[in-house]
Amino acid sequence: MNRFLYLSLVAAAALLLVAACGPTPMQGGDPTRAATSVPATQPPHTPEASSTPIPATQPRDTPEPHDTAQASPTTPAPTEPSPPASSTPSPSPETIGTANADVLYVRAVEAAEGTWTFHVTVQHPDTGWEDYADGWDVLTQDDTVLKPDPDSPFTRLLLHPHESEQPFTRSQSGIVIPPGVTLVRVRAHDLVDDFGGREVVVDLTALSGEDFEVERNP
Repeated sequence: MNRFLYLSLVAAAALLLVAACGPTPMQGGDPTRAATSVPATQPPHTPEASSTPIPATQPRDTPEPHDTAQASPTTPAPTEPSPPASSTPSPSPETIGTANADVLYVRAVEAAEGTWTFHVTVQHPDTGWEDYADGWDVLTQDDTVLKPDPDSPFTRLLLHPHESEQPFTRSQSGIVIPPGVTLVRVRAHDLVDDFGGREVVVDLTALSGEDFEVERNP
């Protein structure tokens, strides 16, 4: 009798436990509903590959003609400024004005005692005593005329016309070059037009130039 009561209590407890947990497929529950009650994990969405292949390198965009026309004009590169002119005259021939007594060539020779002799070639259309080249000068950079004879109007006074000797060369010795002076210029004068013809700049530190030569005392 006690054994039967014990089994009845166990069976009742089992029924109560089943009722508390809900129906099972064996008890007539809906297996489909039970299976779908917990949503399954959806796989991540993978986009479909494009049917049109993408080229590896895109072509460069070429502007249309109107784009080119509307483009800003190119700004020219700035011009480098020219270096300032040196205060020292370049040893090259110069044309000063409209006068026509021209110095063509100069040969400067230093003597043993330190004085100089200048051999100057001049060209001028001498027509006679009324119009001829009557002298030439050797000058420093500050326009000081170097004259062996202080009373002479020129470094070298030419005493007569040379209408039948063109060009002609005349020399003058005893010219003293002041210390520190390395450049001199030589000009010619004519009776009618004064100074203003071609001049020659002589670099006394050089052996020669385009229109001069220098011989220094060893």
